[in-house]
Parts: sequence; structure tokens; C-alpha cells
Amino acid sequence: MKFYKDHYEVVIIGGGLAGMACALQLQAWGIKDILILEKHNLPGGLATDFVRNGFEIEATLHEMMSIGTKDNRLKVGKFFDDMGVDIDWLHVPECYRVVLPNSGIDATLHEGYETVAREIDAKVPGTYDKVHELMLLCRRVYDSMNILSVTPMSKVQMLLKHPDFVKTVGYSATEVINTFDLPKKAVEMLTPYWIYVGNRMDDLPFTIYAFLMADYFTGSYVCRGYSHEMSMKMQAKVEENGAQFELRQEVTKILVKNGKVYGVRTARGDEISCDYVVSAAYPNKVYTRMIEPASEVPEGALKMVNGRALSVCPVSIIMVLEGRPEELGITNYSTFSGDTMDTNEIWENYKNLSEPYNYITTICLNYANPNCVPDGYTQLSITALPLNDPFADVTEESYFDFKRRLANEMIEKYLRHTGVPDFRDKIVEIEVETPMTVAHYVGAWKGSIYGYSHSLSDHAVARLQMKEEDKFIEGLEFAGAHGMSGDGMGPQITNGRAAAKAIREDKERKEKEAGK
Repeated sequence: MKFYKDHYEVVIIGGGLAGMACALQLQAWGIKDILILEKHNLPGGLATDFVRNGFEIEATLHEMMSIGTKDNRLKVGKFFDDMGVDIDWLHVPECYRVVLPNSGIDATLHEGYETVAREIDAKVPGTYDKVHELMLLCRRVYDSMNILSVTPMSKVQMLLKHPDFVKTVGYSATEVINTFDLPKKAVEMLTPYWIYVGNRMDDLPFTIYAFLMADYFTGSYVCRGYSHEMSMKMQAKVEENGAQFELRQEVTKILVKNGKVYGVRTARGDEISCDYVVSAAYPNKVYTRMIEPASEVPEGALKMVNGRALSVCPVSIIMVLEGRPEELGITNYSTFSGDTMDTNEIWENYKNLSEPYNYITTICLNYANPNCVPDGYTQLSITALPLNDPFADVTEESYFDFKRRLANEMIEKYLRHTGVPDFRDKIVEIEVETPMTVAHYVGAWKGSIYGYSHSLSDHAVARLQMKEEDKFIEGLEFAGAHGMSGDGMGPQITNGRAAAKAIREDKERKEKEAGK
């Protein structure tokens, strides 16, 4: 009996959230002849956890967006419900605490547009109306983006139906926020989330900032069973629906003839025929290493990947501490802290490894998921999201000393920023994740987890407009952080569904041309 069938309609390279979302969406549309090949021994890619000495530890997920309550699901939550993937969502208690000692800021902000306006007004009196209007503008742009991503319309229609989207598109977050004439302290309190889309505010499109703020301040969630709960339940559902899902099967080549895919080859030498390939591997890797023969790679594809900048990558110190959070002096689920909130200064700092990171984000998972560790322990992660170029100079011989240095520097920063007592003698388990960790375990290009940087010249809106021009090989689609919607766990679902939509539309076009 052969391991693989002679032919599949769709082969999906990578069993992460995007790949499995693509499979689920295709199955919902009746396209069920699907093979998913995952190089790792677990599904989910970065949506995973690990076990150390009996402690199950979240490896990635801080929170999931666009979920909503059971009675009012948002698009990602509705997708899981519609696909029959039952996730046990836990509501996150706050958006974030921001601590900037040099600016005299220590504030905790909660979900709700009126709520955040009141909380900032309490720290910076007289700002309620402007902050509230900024948040409502973010929401209007957010709503427009959700509609425009699935509903094509002319420029005149966009102007009439989505005037705020049209007015702000093409401007940076800094430029639009400046029109509200808010005090610097209020602006700094509204800035922390910039890091999750990986570009400084002066070059971050307002549309991306607006979507981020509107989404996060609607409320966020984590999985009771860690992010791996999503992965395991999605795998179970795609297999229940008839897909073949194989682990430890790395795809090394995408086979192309006359500008069209016709199959893939695995590391063990299996050649698998198919009509469509959906790749979680970055276009950088696909177009430079995976297309066979290499002569089938169009010049435009190489120009595209050379013209796109990789976004930030992770350095995370993940710990289990002895003692409950309140006993250790840790009071919040999510804390952004730094020496500055000048994102240009932070950006420059993130370009080198010679000095400590001046801006970090910290998550205490206990406050969202009280059972994430046994009673009497705390799960804490401290993360910086620097650019990945400097890591190319880290040698194998210096790697472990390098990781220990980063861990000490980042812990010291957190302690100094927040005033939390030194807990280093309470560390029971510790792991230091770097871009090398990500590259090793999931094969992400140069350890990147955030896809391509959202900039004024390359962001979700621009990518939507260029989606046809960016298709270089017939039958090849991409789904992952490098996809059209960009980075984040929620956008992976959107990117997977977008790849599925492209396949369905191509099939319908071909069937129409064939007169079926």
C-alpha cells in the first residue's frame, strides 16, 4: 500500500494555523482532496507549547484577536465556530499596562473605546474627547478594511461608503494621530501596540495601526489549553473532514512546468502530484530554493522578495517561577515597559546586539488562564521584537552565553521598569527563544515570525491591490505570516482563508472556460 495517493487536488506545505485554516475553508466549499505535509512532529507551527519537568508552558500566544463573545462572535471566532472547531476561549482581563519611568507614565488600559478614553483622561486630563474620537476613527477604518477585503468596489464607491478609510490611507500612524493634537504623554500611552506589527510609527500605515487598536480594544482571548489547543483541534477537524495530514514530512521542492505547479517532492524523495500548492514557506525560500527547475522562477518573483523587508523577530525569556504572581509582586497580565516610547529610537536600538533592549513586553499568563501552571507557580514571559539582521553574526560557540546575557538584561529591565522584586532565585524553569530557535523548529525564513514589515509602501491594503501582479506561478498560493494580511495569530486564519478563496476562484474560472 502506497503512503501517498497518485494525485491530490491540493497539497498544503506546513500544518500551521494558516495551512489548516486554508484546508478547513476549502473543505467547507466542498474541496476535500487535500494533503497537508508538516516537517515538525507536531501541528500548529508557532502555535504550540512545550513541557519541562512536568510544566506545560505556552511557547507563543499572548492573545488572540477578532474572537468576540459567544453571543457576538467576530470574524475569527465565527470561523472557528462555523468550522466546528470548539476552542475554550478565556477572556483577557486588560489590554495592557504601560510603564515608562522616564515619562512618568504607569497606566493600565482596558477594553472599550470609551473606557480607554476615560483611563487616559484620568492620567492626562482634558483628553477624553480626542482620544475617544481617535478610537472611533480606528473602528471605522477597521470596519471598512473588513468589508473591502471581501467586497470589491470602485474608487468612487469607496469614497462614498468608506470616507475615513480613503482619507487616511497612505498616511502614517504618526501623521494621523498628530491631527488630534494630543499631549505627548497621551500619545505615548496609545503607542505600545506598535511592536506587534513591527514597524516604527513614522512608517507604520495608519490603516494597520487603526485595525490593530480597534481589534485589541474590543477584547482579546487566550486558549485554556494554550495555543496548541487550536492546533490540535484544527488538525483533528481537517482529518475528520477527509484530509490526509502527515507529520515529519518536509517538502523540499515545488515542481513546476510551463509556469504551473504539478506537484511537490519531499525530503525522503516522494514525488506527489497535485493541481494546487499552498505554501507556508516564505516566498524568499520558495523562489530561491524550492522551485524545480529554477528556470521556472520568473524574474518578477525575485524582484518582489528582494524588494520586501522582513519584519521583526522574537527574543523571549519564558519562565516558570515559584510563587503566585501576587506573592512575587507581579500585578498585570500584559505590560509594555521601556526607557522610551520614541519608536525611532527603539528601532535603532533593535538593530544591534551590543546594548540591552530599551523596550520590552511582558506577559503573566496566570491572569488570563489561572490554571496555566499548578497552584503556587507563575508563568511569565519577557519579549523583545528586534530586527533579525544582527543575529547573523552570532556564532555557534557564543550562542549559549549570548542567550544567558539576553535573559539577564531583559529580566533586569523588567524589574527596573516595574519595581517588581528580583525573582531570579525563584526561577524553576527557563527557556530563551531567539530567531535561531524559530528557524530550527519550524523552519521560518531567518527565524522571522512576523512576515514582511508593514510600511507605507508595503502593507495589507497595497498587497490587496497588487495580489494579481504578485502571482507568478499558476496554482501556487501562500499562507502564513508572509501572506496578504500580515502577521499575528488571527491574521494567519485570514491568510489561510484568502489562499482557499484564490483556489476556489481559479477552479470556478477554469470550469467556466471549460463550459462545465
